[in-house]
Amino acid sequence: MPAKKPAKKKAARRRPAIRVRKAKRRFEKTWKDTQAALGSAETAVEKRVKALVRRSGVDTRQASQTLATWRHRLDRERKKAVKQVEGRLAVLQARARKERRAFARAVEDAVQRTLAALNIPSRREVHELTRRIEELSRRIDRFRR
Repeated sequence: MPAKKPAKKKAARRRPAIRVRKAKRRFEKTWKDTQAALGSAETAVEKRVKALVRRSGVDTRQASQTLATWRHRLDRERKKAVKQVEGRLAVLQARARKERRAFARAVEDAVQRTLAALNIPSRREVHELTRRIEELSRRIDRFRR
């Protein structure tokens, strides 16, 4: 008795990978949008500072130094945010893997209990019985000769 087609197993294995890829794409898109928003905010701040410098008559060298200081601070904060997000994402991924394994075990246990309660053999049991029948058939054929 041949085992069921493995295509169903492969499809079931691919689903989490597809979800992970979609989530990764969404995260990357959100991250790029966030970076774009930060870049445009930085540009807007720079324009306003320049306008303020023109209106107030502040020394341009001093204003450019202040602007460079702010850029440096923004870059440092951006790097911190990236590290925090990456760390949290790694924790979430590890937790998702752990929960997926626990869920799979719980489902497998529930299926096994249901099969046992209904007195239905599992695929493994059917495969083992088929193997034993084939072995016994070979022994019987040897005795006939």
